[in-house]
Amino acid sequence: MTTDAFPISRPLAKAGLRPRRAFGLDTAAGHVLMAILSLFCLFPVYWMIVTSLRPANKVFEQSLWPTSVSLANYSYALDAIPMAHMLVNTLLVSAIVTVLQLLSGLLAAYAFARWRFRFDKVVHAAIALTWLVPLQVVMIPNYLLIANVGLLDSLAALILPHVASALAILMLLQAMRSFPNEVLEAARMDGARSWRTLWEVVMPNLRGTIASLAILIFISTWNEYFWPLLLSRTPENSVVQIGIQMFMTSEGTLWGPLMAASTLASLPIFAIYVILQQQVVSSFMKSGIR
Repeated sequence: MTTDAFPISRPLAKAGLRPRRAFGLDTAAGHVLMAILSLFCLFPVYWMIVTSLRPANKVFEQSLWPTSVSLANYSYALDAIPMAHMLVNTLLVSAIVTVLQLLSGLLAAYAFARWRFRFDKVVHAAIALTWLVPLQVVMIPNYLLIANVGLLDSLAALILPHVASALAILMLLQAMRSFPNEVLEAARMDGARSWRTLWEVVMPNLRGTIASLAILIFISTWNEYFWPLLLSRTPENSVVQIGIQMFMTSEGTLWGPLMAASTLASLPIFAIYVILQQQVVSSFMKSGIR
């Protein structure tokens, strides 16, 4: 059947466009399912905030909204631990680790993508295998190394073992291998050396991948718990995850202040998600595909 039988669709056919498909029941069911799953995912966050607003004698209420709202848990959390100082430490460690991993990943990935050298495949396989090694396997050797150089209970101890990341190298290498060689050859013919080509040609065109990877690294470092727990000795040189753990003692758990501290610790991540929402979704999609 030709488009002449439908006068309305004739301009669309000439313009190379197709009529929009009607909103079907399968699409509506998919949206309803996603909305239900979103509620399940958001409910723990909602319950954390609501519990942080309950008074101490009503922290175990089952109502969806507190009968009385109180900020006493936030005051207690801020007085019990140096919350602001820990947040600054966590932000500093996460930002430095993100920058260092991106820098080392860019240099290593560019070397693998641009040149061929002896045992390059062996080195690449070794880097990929380190990604499969759990942190608990190398935790004790790293701890002994940090202790021998006298960096225990310092922010540098939280940063140095995470200067390089196999995930960063592999993700950036995959993106660089899909970069057109013609552009690199044109830059070389124009007299650009490898260092200039990397920073002025390759890096601007990988901005989306770098932003997605930066978000993944930052969130992963922000949520790190076991490594700071092993190294930290004082609250002033610790991160916010260790501060939250201080409300869990052998005598019991202070659920109200714990939820208040968790809410404060989640605010920077929420802000990052709101500002860079599209990049966050893209980062998780890319990490899942690759």
